[in-house]
Amino acid sequence: METFFLYSAVVLTIVIAIPLIRVMKGPTLYDRILATNAIATKTIVLICLIGFVFGRIDMFIDITLAYAILGFIGVMVIAKFLSSSKISREELND
Repeated sequence: METFFLYSAVVLTIVIAIPLIRVMKGPTLYDRILATNAIATKTIVLICLIGFVFGRIDMFIDITLAYAILGFIGVMVIAKFLSSSKISREELND
C-alpha cells in the first residue's frame, strides 16, 4: 500500500509542474495567481501523502493546515492590493 502512495506522490509532483508553466509564462497576473493557488492545493495533498508514508499523518496535517491558511491569506492580500491599487491594466499584463 505504501508503494501506491509513493507512486501517487511522484505523479502528483509531475502534475504540480504543469501549472508551474502558467506561473512562468502566464499572459496576465491573474493567470499567475490562479496557477500559484493550484500549485498550493496540489502541494497540500502531496504533504499529506508524505505524512502517510512516514507514519506521522497527524503532524503533517497540522503543517498542511498552516500552509493552506498562508496560501489563502496570500491570495486575499494580493487581491486586495490589485483592487485598491492605482496600477493601470497595461502594467499588470507585463
